[in-house]
Amino acid sequence: MNNFALIVEKLKQNQVVAYPTEAVFGLGCNPNSEQAVRSLLNLKNRPEYKGLILIAHRPELLLPYLDQTQLSEQEWQRFLQVSEQQAITWIMPANPNVPRYLRGQFESIAVRLCTLPAVAQLCEAVGFPLTSTSANLTGQPPCRIASEVIAQFGENFPVLDQPTGGRTNPSEIRDIFSQQILRQG
Repeated sequence: MNNFALIVEKLKQNQVVAYPTEAVFGLGCNPNSEQAVRSLLNLKNRPEYKGLILIAHRPELLLPYLDQTQLSEQEWQRFLQVSEQQAITWIMPANPNVPRYLRGQFESIAVRLCTLPAVAQLCEAVGFPLTSTSANLTGQPPCRIASEVIAQFGENFPVLDQPTGGRTNPSEIRDIFSQQILRQG
């Protein structure tokens, strides 16, 4: 499916969709809907304790999920600096109200600013960030094009058929405080 309006409608109906990210397709849903997130976790066979990444094109969409009181100006600047060369997912302190189904076993949450046009358009249209986990079934490689998503999830699975950012590696994951790399990008 490459019908943008249909993908937006599916997200608003708390359904799981696939959309392009910087390197691969992601599976996403409304992070404010426990039912939608549980559907995503079941689809991926992903345990809740691992937590999920949230992405958006504007920091304002991610702020409600963060404990902003724990961040210095230096850490804010680090987070706001979007690199054209590398996608960076930051582990940041979670707002205490963020549910376990999003943050897993952690008191933190993984967030990324993503300026890819498809992500920006989706977030703008729905007004919330997207959950982001690679679009693939357990044991299968992450999907890099829409047809691979359809091959793994079926022809009726909602896929936004737009290009990824063309990067080779998934986002790097770093701690906002120590800058320790938890996953190489």
